[in-house]
Amino acid sequence: MQQAVDQKGARYITDTMWMLMESGTEEVKVLQSVTLLLTTNTIVHGDTLARNLVLCFRLHFTKDSTTINTAGATVRQLVSLVFERVVAEDDYFRTKESASREVNLEELKVPSNVAPKGLRPCAADAYLMFQDLVQLVNADQPYWLIGMTEMTRTFGLELLESVLTNFSSVFFQHPEFSFLLKERVCALVIKLFSPNIKYRSSVPASIQQATPLDKPYFPISMRLLRVVSILIQHYHSLLVTECEIFLSLIVKFLDPDKPVWQRSLALEVLHKMTVQPELLKSFCKCYDLKTHATNIFQDIVNSLGAYVQSLFVNPQLMAQSVVGGAQGQPPALLAGMPVGPGVSPQPGFFSRGVWLPVVVTFSSGQAKSTYLEMLDKIDPPPIPDGYGISVAYACLLDIIRSVAIIIEGVSSSGTESCGAVTYRASDEERELHAQLINSSWCGLLAALSPLIDASTDETASENVLKAIQTFASLCGCLDLQTPRDAFITAICKASLPPHYALTVLNTGPQGAGSGRNHSRASSQDLTSQYNLNSYSEGDYRQQVVAVGTPLPTASVPIGTQQGPVMLTAKNLQCMRALLSLAHCHGSILGTAWHLVLTTLQHLVWILGLKPSTGGSLKAGRTTADSNAVITTAVMADLPVLSAMLSRLFESSQYLDDVALHHLIDALCKLSHEAMELAYSNREPSLFAVAKLLETGLVNLPRVEVLWRPLTNHLLEVCQHPHIRMREWGVEAITYLVKAALQHKYQPPLRDNQKLQTLLLGPLSELSSVPHGDVRQRQLECVLQVLHGAGETLSHGWPLVLGIIGAVSDHHGENLIRVAFQCLQLVVTDFLPVMPWRCLPLCVDTAAKFGSQTQELNISLTAVGLMWNISDYFYQNQEKLCQSLFGDTTVFPDFPGTLNMPPFDKLWMCLYARLGDLCVDSRPAVRKSAGQTLFSTISAHGGLLHQPTWQAVLWQKYHYFIEEVM
Repeated sequence: MQQAVDQKGARYITDTMWMLMESGTEEVKVLQSVTLLLTTNTIVHGDTLARNLVLCFRLHFTKDSTTINTAGATVRQLVSLVFERVVAEDDYFRTKESASREVNLEELKVPSNVAPKGLRPCAADAYLMFQDLVQLVNADQPYWLIGMTEMTRTFGLELLESVLTNFSSVFFQHPEFSFLLKERVCALVIKLFSPNIKYRSSVPASIQQATPLDKPYFPISMRLLRVVSILIQHYHSLLVTECEIFLSLIVKFLDPDKPVWQRSLALEVLHKMTVQPELLKSFCKCYDLKTHATNIFQDIVNSLGAYVQSLFVNPQLMAQSVVGGAQGQPPALLAGMPVGPGVSPQPGFFSRGVWLPVVVTFSSGQAKSTYLEMLDKIDPPPIPDGYGISVAYACLLDIIRSVAIIIEGVSSSGTESCGAVTYRASDEERELHAQLINSSWCGLLAALSPLIDASTDETASENVLKAIQTFASLCGCLDLQTPRDAFITAICKASLPPHYALTVLNTGPQGAGSGRNHSRASSQDLTSQYNLNSYSEGDYRQQVVAVGTPLPTASVPIGTQQGPVMLTAKNLQCMRALLSLAHCHGSILGTAWHLVLTTLQHLVWILGLKPSTGGSLKAGRTTADSNAVITTAVMADLPVLSAMLSRLFESSQYLDDVALHHLIDALCKLSHEAMELAYSNREPSLFAVAKLLETGLVNLPRVEVLWRPLTNHLLEVCQHPHIRMREWGVEAITYLVKAALQHKYQPPLRDNQKLQTLLLGPLSELSSVPHGDVRQRQLECVLQVLHGAGETLSHGWPLVLGIIGAVSDHHGENLIRVAFQCLQLVVTDFLPVMPWRCLPLCVDTAAKFGSQTQELNISLTAVGLMWNISDYFYQNQEKLCQSLFGDTTVFPDFPGTLNMPPFDKLWMCLYARLGDLCVDSRPAVRKSAGQTLFSTISAHGGLLHQPTWQAVLWQKYHYFIEEVM
């Protein structure tokens, strides 16, 4: 047949088959023959091709079902064939013709049965056929498909969809086809959309006065949305303005007054788009970033947010759940099933009396339509209650996943891994990324906040919390503080009981709580709020797992009796999410650390975790907590939560210096708040002080960065009148100093004067604190430092001796005894490693203890120490004489002797101090000092030069005689 038939023969065959079709003879065989005629060769063109197509269309609208089905399949095959010919023709000529041709679009504006001049034969046929398909769907007369008697809009839309899906290259390659798309197809789509937009299901039919044609019709609406979905996904770059209109129309489909099936179809279309990062990126670039365009991406997200909120305030649903009693209740409760540990409730969302189960789940990043695929349905199918929330919830998570892929260039699974992702982008990319966040954060938050609250199973909550963590980290990477803080606030609020969150987090950023409606009870109504029996929803959200006392805050007046506070399993799940966020994304939290730490501090308090050695937290309930209840499950979980908290602060070693300062600033601010409360004698939280210690300990390798801000604050804490605050302030400082002095530095601490002075500075400054308990801990610390790191303190001796010597009579016997223990250790073990410049100070310090009046034995032993010092001078005279050079300002002036050698000056310091003790008011001290002085002179006097002797005799002895007389 291929060789036997030419164009003329093909026309005869076509006319014959036309006659058979009109007479209703052998209809199926006619269809088979048409297929054979057109598929075996390419000689059938123009009017003959049109006649074959019309013939098949006509047979599709006969009465016989077999013929109808066969003709339908044939039409679909032939429409595709016409476009396949264009693709083949383009491929054939691509190598032969390279010059671009001019197209006069004005000529195309008037439709006709003649193809545009520049098109080759196959393209001309496809152009005329496509033009007529649009005409037929629009209920207009065709120009080329002459003889059509009947056509349905549904079949026409399916054919348009098939062409648009499979042959996008033709529309991009030929300006004539692009023109048809813009001018005809888009106009048709907008016209057909009209009934769907105008119709409102909530308005009574009598008022709408709708003619049947104006009412949305499921088969057409569904096919129309399929076409629109393809236009947006495949032809967005050709139809920028048109897609703006289409997307705005789809968003309107989500309005609460639209039929449920219409909203569900729109959700399915949106879901197909939200899983495509590049598509969302182009929406943002083409619309949201342009000054005079609609913010389409923002509108999509906001409409999803509004949609989710509308599901829980729908008056019809509310009425049903009240009147019907059982309707809208969680099935687990209706069946009388116990809901608790070990029982998995049906996943879903319950809020304000509305129960919406999750009825369909999707793999992350994959959209699967249900109602858009129902091509055989004429009436709208019944939509299950939870279908809308299930798809909307998937859309929201996929938007965050797509935004993460655009910004980070990785799959969403990568965003969950810990460690900050280094953000690198050009200025242009940064602007786009910032716009993506700014367009989406309000809508996302408005939807996700209620969903955390309403979710009845852990998996759904976990997914929402992970999405919020991811989005907050993206905001942080771009340094967009308002959305970052708003998303973090959402997790913080969900971690605490509702009445509690209001008072604690009311300082959060504006708009941060916009998505969360606190319509629940205030703190006065705790009994009814937490009585499990009064709850209509039986799910894990209300499993109270811990009862504790509320942490006093500045917003609660002094003397107010606060009732017990309940934490649910959901609260603790959110606490873990908060810990994970701070652990994995601490580098981007900045000023939001304060929000995070405030929340954690309250949770730790309610759970009864108290600080222990090194700043970690341990379960520490006291008998005073009569209201405290912790379930066995949570009791076992407390060490885990404590370890997570410690890991969070341990991970601060991986933060850069700026991020570390943000963390320390937040802890200091939190600690200041605790100090303010403690002034009114309310039990303070020691969380911040404990965690400052923990942070300091893991960051010792860069001690210079954090030492001053951290210890300056702890010194303030040490001066606090509240004994528990002081205790922990001095615990933190002393623990840090001991750890810092033991740390291995490069260069070694022994050789680093500046670092030794820095580390011992806070310990030295404790000497100005008036509280005896603080001084006791300070001196105990000095004793431990001497035992553990005394040999490394080459440059730190002035500070150590200053601390020991700062104790005086008014400090009491106990402190003097500890300080003297330190001095004894110094004199017996450390004189050889002490620089010569510190020896006069050492002598002065020993003399101070000789002159104290609290404990006579200490005075006498101190005089003995001065003999030990003189013995050291004598035995090390050579070494000392060699090292005593340069600046001698450490020695006091001795009048009457010029150019006294340094070694003699050292002896003179000792003799002068012993001389002072010889005139002490206590006889025993005078006697001991006198004996020691004379023994020293007789034993070691030969070491002094002649002029020095004169000074000893005339200054000291003359002075004694005067005093005694």
